[in-house]
Amino acid sequence: MSDQLNQQAGEKDVDGRDKPGHDGDGSGRRRFFRIAVVLAFVLIVTTTAFSAWVVSLGPLPLEQARKVSTTIVDRNGKLLRAYAMADGRWRLPVDAKTAVDPTYLKLLLAYEDRRFWSHGGVDPLALGRAALQFGSSGHIVSGGSTITMQLARLMEPRRERSVYAKLRQMVRAVQLERQLSKDEILDLYLALAPFGGNLEGIRAASIGYFGKEPKRLSLAEAALLVALPQSPERRRLDRYPEAAHAARDRVLARMVEDGVVSKEDAAQARAVAVPRLRKPMPILAPHSSDAAMLTAKDAPLIKLTLDSGLQKTLETLARDRAAAQGPNISVAIIAVDNESGDVLARVGSPDYFDERRAGQVDMTRAVRSPGSTLKPFIYGLAFEDGFVHPESLIDDRPIRFGSYAPENFDMTFQGTVPVRKALQLSLNVPAIALLDRVGSSRLSSRLKQAGGNLVLPKDEAPGLAMGLGGVGVTLQDLAQLYTGLARLGAARPLREIVLAQEKDKDDREPMRLMDQAAAWQVGNVLLGTPPPENGVHNRIAFKTGTSYGYRDAWSVGFDGRITIGVWVGRPDGAPVPGLVGRIAAAPILFDAFARTGKIPAALPKPPKGALISSNAKLPLPLRRFRPVGELIRTGNDQMPRIQFPLNGSRIDVDRSGGGQAAPMPVKVAGGVLPLTIMLNGTSVGEIDSRRQRLVDPPGPGFARLTVIDATGAADTVVIRIQ
Repeated sequence: MSDQLNQQAGEKDVDGRDKPGHDGDGSGRRRFFRIAVVLAFVLIVTTTAFSAWVVSLGPLPLEQARKVSTTIVDRNGKLLRAYAMADGRWRLPVDAKTAVDPTYLKLLLAYEDRRFWSHGGVDPLALGRAALQFGSSGHIVSGGSTITMQLARLMEPRRERSVYAKLRQMVRAVQLERQLSKDEILDLYLALAPFGGNLEGIRAASIGYFGKEPKRLSLAEAALLVALPQSPERRRLDRYPEAAHAARDRVLARMVEDGVVSKEDAAQARAVAVPRLRKPMPILAPHSSDAAMLTAKDAPLIKLTLDSGLQKTLETLARDRAAAQGPNISVAIIAVDNESGDVLARVGSPDYFDERRAGQVDMTRAVRSPGSTLKPFIYGLAFEDGFVHPESLIDDRPIRFGSYAPENFDMTFQGTVPVRKALQLSLNVPAIALLDRVGSSRLSSRLKQAGGNLVLPKDEAPGLAMGLGGVGVTLQDLAQLYTGLARLGAARPLREIVLAQEKDKDDREPMRLMDQAAAWQVGNVLLGTPPPENGVHNRIAFKTGTSYGYRDAWSVGFDGRITIGVWVGRPDGAPVPGLVGRIAAAPILFDAFARTGKIPAALPKPPKGALISSNAKLPLPLRRFRPVGELIRTGNDQMPRIQFPLNGSRIDVDRSGGGQAAPMPVKVAGGVLPLTIMLNGTSVGEIDSRRQRLVDPPGPGFARLTVIDATGAADTVVIRIQ
């Protein structure tokens, strides 16, 4: 027992502490704990510092990265013109799915980022491969950066190549993957990738180097565009084409090794030479593009109603014809869709950069004297009022209106001619005689109501001279008025810029020009106008005009589909001897219709109520037109006056009898028998000696009722049928 006690006591030091040989387990645990605490502290500090660093990076500069050149596209989305960014760079928006050749995308992803669609911004396998290749060879064989990492570098460009910069790209890449879809990342990369000089993005590069959109690329072109962003300045085609050629061939060789491209296709692609010069950016419809930039400010994409194919065709036509006319002569053309009022083409000048022709001045918007091009609207209102018909006879002889004595262009007179021929031959005296009857103020207000903004000399009221060009108008307004004839009397406001709010809704209301029957009659007359030497008869309804002093030559025409207006002259307004609308402008008009590539469409059919008759079968008052001043009356004659219905009255029509409206009585006082009744420009019979008659009313709406006596005197009222 004592030995055991002594043994136990011997295991203690005299001061009662444990022997050193028995503290191993406790000390080890304490050391492990201390190491764990230190590691945890280091991890917390590192994580905190890393998190703070990530936060210090701030948000992704997506807004700045998404800034692109303003692009102007046509009605089908084709590029008309692009404007460089403020710093001179060309960066065009792109949609990889619809606007980029699949071959290019296949090469790009195979060469740069095979697992683009599966990784989260950073590809560990690619980084590991790049590190092993660098360690074994001593130089960079392939990069480990993903498309997303490259996009991060493009968004925040830095010159240094360091671990810090690479780490920053990796963080930004992860952020990009969290905020954007894969398609958005690819589109943004394709818009920002550098291709040398001031070209950024696949679209700018394809247009700048190949002169075409990247939608269809050859294998050689696609491989070249894959190679350029690796070292864009050292491989610039306009400076170092040999380096670009070698880089393209390396891409092709790599694609053959990876089985992406066959050897035969790669060999054919390597045989293709690379371009050595840049091509200019497209500048179609420059005047329309400039106007759109001012209207839709800060919009990255502006869509116009123009048709790029027709625009290019008419620009070429204007350039060729202007060169044939002389060094200072300009040509302007506008084409409008009749039904929609959309501008399909606008050529403001033959050459935007020609200073001698003031190329940057849009002559389709310039106010000029229209010559005789307003005459069809005079005749239209005369037809509408019912005191003349296309087959009526009218005198073309010397006449004086106060101090104004109009003369014909050739200083001769034709005598008595049909109204149809008077308009087709553009005789001045008959037009002024009709305008005197219609009223200059009424013509002016009606044209303004239909969108034709006439510019009169300062402090002057509309007068008879406006019928021969004594007023200012633009080519685009003139074209809009002529679409009103093609649309049977209802002009529609022109549209050229498709604003965002108009894509789903177009609330442009038609504007009244004249009655349907009158508009059809004018179109029918103009269709028979003798064409120029290069034209075909009865295809296009058209009118020519020449302003005073041979300063402006015009020709405006329409078929059942489009209206085209042509102006020829000097932008500075100087006279051009011999400049006549029929010789200078009409041939361009017919060429423009021919170059649309479509056979002229037929004009609308006669509307209901249009009076189609020979002169012999017309009502007596319509067989011959006499100016008011020539009416021969006896002292007992009184002017005809409509007693019922009254002007401005509202007529309630009884339609209870199976939908058939009850006849409407018309009563007239005065006038020389026979009295003819015209309803909306159409004869509905004669009034007997009792000076009253029952007339079948038209449908609901406004109606114009006119009574003409045997001497040509008339009275008109406007009523509303309900």
